[in-house]
Amino acid sequence: MKKILALVLALVMVMSVASALAEKVGVSMPTKDLQRWNQDGANMEAKLKEAGYEVELQFASNDPQQQLAQVETMIDNGCAVVVIAAIEGKSLGAALDKAAEKGVKVIAYDRLLMDSEAVDYYATFDNFKVGVIQGTYVKDALKLDEAEGPFVIEFTAGDPGDNNAGFFFDGAMSVLKPYIESGKLVVTSGQTEFEKVATPEWKPDTAQARAENILSSYYADGTKLDAWLCSNDSTALGVTNALEANYDIASYGWPIITGQDCDVTNTNNMIDGKQAMSVFKDTRTLAAQVVKMVGQILSGEKVDVNDEKTYDNGKKVVPSFLCDPVIGTAENYKELLIDSGYYILLDDGHVDKLPE
Repeated sequence: MKKILALVLALVMVMSVASALAEKVGVSMPTKDLQRWNQDGANMEAKLKEAGYEVELQFASNDPQQQLAQVETMIDNGCAVVVIAAIEGKSLGAALDKAAEKGVKVIAYDRLLMDSEAVDYYATFDNFKVGVIQGTYVKDALKLDEAEGPFVIEFTAGDPGDNNAGFFFDGAMSVLKPYIESGKLVVTSGQTEFEKVATPEWKPDTAQARAENILSSYYADGTKLDAWLCSNDSTALGVTNALEANYDIASYGWPIITGQDCDVTNTNNMIDGKQAMSVFKDTRTLAAQVVKMVGQILSGEKVDVNDEKTYDNGKKVVPSFLCDPVIGTAENYKELLIDSGYYILLDDGHVDKLPE
């Protein structure tokens, strides 16, 4: 009898271990074209595997239909949780419906999934705060509260299909709009509405083309530009390229250019004095939080959230965990990016990604 009981207990343990090992998590990233998504995907995959989960990681080439198909496949393949960084927040309704039908939990990663009850949690950075950090940097650098002005500024925002882009822009405008209204800040192009300054898919080439058009249309007469607020590093790179080719840097120097993500090229541009700052969002922190949330979901524990009011996707207010963004500059990049092991420091003083 004791032997039978021991065998039964052993079988139960084996089945429990097998069940734990069978837990699969799907991770859907939008594209490999931007450095940050490659890093996010790699961080997420590594931390989930370290926690003992099987991982299905896919990149969708910035194609919403491809992402839809990939997420549906993840659900069909038995993923218990899917983590989705959406290309377009409203494009995955069919996959989310399927997830709800099959009891698959959904975590929106960095970008909010819209118009669906099936979004269980949202993990991101404080996106409004990102814009506040950018706007505050411009305000302080130009000494808008002390200097007479006026100062000249232009804006480049993000993808209108990305819910975060509006938060970034609104955060920056919450700081800078009073100075625009008072006349201390002048937007020579007159383009201050999100819809007019947005950049589809956050593409550098699109941002560059728009910046070149603004420079040729409004600055060919020698008007000095004091700042160009860009919502992220890919758009900042496009604006920087446009300025380098079409603006009198030798006479006026570089305007203040903001960014976000501390991408390698942009960090090196900060070191070289071309870009003034970038908001650093340590994706390792975000990935670790998502792994924790996955574990809590699968074990039936209460999931840690710190915001249950802000992120309304049109169908529900999604319980969210917001990580804190921080400012990166040429003055603190070594402490922020090198000492933390995010990048390596090259002999010439520039940075590079960690060797794979």
